[in-house]
Amino acid sequence: MDNRPLERRPDVLAFTSPALTADLDVIGPVGADLFVRSDRACTDFIVRLCDVAPDGTSRNVCEGGLRLPAVAEKPVGTDGVRRIAVDLWPTGHRFARGHRIRVHVTSGAHPKVAVNPGTGEPLATTETRMVKAHQEVFHDPDHPSAIILPIAERSPEAAVPAPEEDPV
Repeated sequence: MDNRPLERRPDVLAFTSPALTADLDVIGPVGADLFVRSDRACTDFIVRLCDVAPDGTSRNVCEGGLRLPAVAEKPVGTDGVRRIAVDLWPTGHRFARGHRIRVHVTSGAHPKVAVNPGTGEPLATTETRMVKAHQEVFHDPDHPSAIILPIAERSPEAAVPAPEEDPV
C-alpha cells in the first residue's frame, strides 16, 4: 500500500532522508526516542518507518505506538515536554540505493489502533466523550527526537550480491 495519501494529512508529520547513496540494511528492533508535548495527559503517539522508492511510492517497513501516560514517560524540564520511547516492530529490511527513509509521527492509526478519547476514561464505557489533542514533537539540540535503526554492517567479502532480475 502506498502511504502518500496518508502522508498528506495535516495530523501526520513526515520526515524524509535524502536519497541513499548505498544500500542500507536494517535488521533487528527499531525504536523512536521522542520529545513531545500534548495538551492532554492521555494521548497516543504512533511512529512508522517507511521505504520511499525513487518514484515516490512510500511503503511501511514497521510501526509501533505508545499510549500515554506510560511508565516510560520521562519529564524534561518544567515546560511540559516529555521524553518517550516508542518500540516499533523488529525488521529485516534493505533500503536500496536511491531510496529514501521516511518516518511518520502521528497520534492515531484507527482502525488498527483503538481511538484514544483523550479523557483517561476506560475505552469500553458508554459515556466516553472524545477530546481533540494538540501535539508537538520537538527536534532541536535540547530535544533531539530520533529514530533508532539497527544498521547491519557487512564486510564486502561476506556479502552475497542480490540475484540478478530474471529477464523473462
